Amino acid sequence: MRDPYSVLGVKRDAGADEIKAAWRNKAKSSHPDHNHDDPNATQRFAEVGQAYEVLKDPQKRTRYDEQRFKAEAKQREQTIMQQREAAREAAERAKVAKANAERILAELALAEAQKARADKTAQAAQAYAKAQSGQPKPQPQQQQAQPGPTPAGEQQQQSQQSQTPPPGSAPENPEDLISRIFGSSAQASAAAESLRREAEAKAEKAGTTGDTATDETGAPLKPAAPRIFAPIEIISSLVRRIRGTQPVLEKAPDIVVESVIAIDDLLNQNSITAHLPDGRDVRFALEGGHTDGHVVRLKGQGLRLQGMQRGDVAVTLRVLKTDKFSVDGLDIHTVLPITLENAVLGCDTTIDGPRGTVDVKVPAWSGSDQVIRLEGLGLPGSEGTQGDLVIELRVVLWEKPDDKVTDLMRVMREGLFL
Repeated sequence: MRDPYSVLGVKRDAGADEIKAAWRNKAKSSHPDHNHDDPNATQRFAEVGQAYEVLKDPQKRTRYDEQRFKAEAKQREQTIMQQREAAREAAERAKVAKANAERILAELALAEAQKARADKTAQAAQAYAKAQSGQPKPQPQQQQAQPGPTPAGEQQQQSQQSQTPPPGSAPENPEDLISRIFGSSAQASAAAESLRREAEAKAEKAGTTGDTATDETGAPLKPAAPRIFAPIEIISSLVRRIRGTQPVLEKAPDIVVESVIAIDDLLNQNSITAHLPDGRDVRFALEGGHTDGHVVRLKGQGLRLQGMQRGDVAVTLRVLKTDKFSVDGLDIHTVLPITLENAVLGCDTTIDGPRGTVDVKVPAWSGSDQVIRLEGLGLPGSEGTQGDLVIELRVVLWEKPDDKVTDLMRVMREGLFL
């Protein structure tokens, strides 16, 4: 069956009277006699009855709450294990990506060194050719007599050009490079596309013309070789974009637990201990504003996983409900039973409050739907605020029937007969 609290629409700390009233309303609204057009009315009516059978019996309700708490604890433990497994997988992926990046950076550094040596050799050859061009040219007869030999400068230039390694394949584009390191995920593709657009925008800003560049002798210069070291800049930019100026480690999953506390702990702001699934105990002090359902986050006291920031501990406070008091926000609720004559005429009485005896004045003609609110007697809030003590009135009859009251009620209902 479904959760009986959800079926009746009551809170888990609801009292017996509240559960009974909710059952009556639900049973009346879902009764098959009032829902002829609803084929599921009978099923819903039976479900409401089953939920009330569980919650009206204190023993059955206690057993259900215990089983539910065990099931939720098991589910939380499974969630924590799944989070740990996901963290380990993320750490492995980061380790593989780092190894790929280091390997590619080493390859790019080697290619850059080879390119630098080739550029240096080409510059030396051009300088020698320029120096040889300033010497007087030989006579035509000599050129005709010795058509075979080639000037030493031209031979050296041709030799240097022949020894210069041909340009290799085109450097990888950002998409291929980032895919090799970080995989072919949608985020990596989007980052590579953004970096490519930024590079194109910088090239357009620098400005390129269609004129052919020439050297001092008027000979056209060869087009500049593509930058082999550009992928390193792409990787650096990507890392800065993802991590910022300083590398930020991924945070380990949080540990989520519940801690049952008493109302006195909140009133006195005591220190409590929470038990963690890994066997550790953490202790912290309650503060103003803490109440039922409040989550206290303990920074850096959660899971400790290699290569990740230490997680937090999130403790959900559950205030223990007693026979006298319950908590709703910062307000403390209690019930005051009054007799019929005191409800009609009013009275002065005392009750046991959370901090001691409290004087209460019941106004005349008070019913069970009325409350008396005493300000400043609830739980402490933040910035010096304080909740209230809310007294709910309950009109009760005497233990034994009273003939005078019975006759009076009969007269009020049926009238006076002579």
